[in-house]
Amino acid sequence: MYQGFRALIRLLLHLVMRLEVVGAENFPESGPYILTTNHLSTFDTPLLFTVCPHRIRALAASKHRPHPFYGPLLSIMGSIWVRRGEIDREALRGAMAVLKEGQVLGMAPEGTRARGTYALQEGKDGPAYIATRTDSLIVPVAITGTEQVKECFPHLKRATVRVVVGKPFRLPESGRVRGPKLTEFTEIIMLHIAEMLPEAYRGVYADRVS
Repeated sequence: MYQGFRALIRLLLHLVMRLEVVGAENFPESGPYILTTNHLSTFDTPLLFTVCPHRIRALAASKHRPHPFYGPLLSIMGSIWVRRGEIDREALRGAMAVLKEGQVLGMAPEGTRARGTYALQEGKDGPAYIATRTDSLIVPVAITGTEQVKECFPHLKRATVRVVVGKPFRLPESGRVRGPKLTEFTEIIMLHIAEMLPEAYRGVYADRVS
């Protein structure tokens, strides 16, 4: 069922966007790894399901679960439902279990979609926490253009979308990393994403990219 939906999603996305993928060779041959990305629109998740060569188990906000379209779609894709605004220990355990099983975990460190300027917001510590606890490889991904799909579609135009896949990396330490060091590691993750984005999308990280 997963492969069938993946093929259907790829076809539907082709109708609404012109896609360019850069750095696809940077995806590891297999899991486990954490795919971290910026988040512009609801099209990001289905897009990554088609771009990534491996099945992604993404963290998804529980508020989307009742949605008539996104709820069933995310469930079929094996998403892990997480309650925003609180420490959801059940979701954390589920996320770490995905990695221990050798699979791919998808996470957007910003925690929510960027709005307005669609530029990067401050990253949350969740991905760094999970990466250090599991000593997982991280694959950074930068997306541009998905925020334009809804504007282009009524005019029968396809949005120009670009996905850049960065080189995999590990954080400097693993284990029970906490406090300021965890925030420092979050910064490392976000800068890997920011450096692959055009300047207008870098947001709060614009002055921090070397």
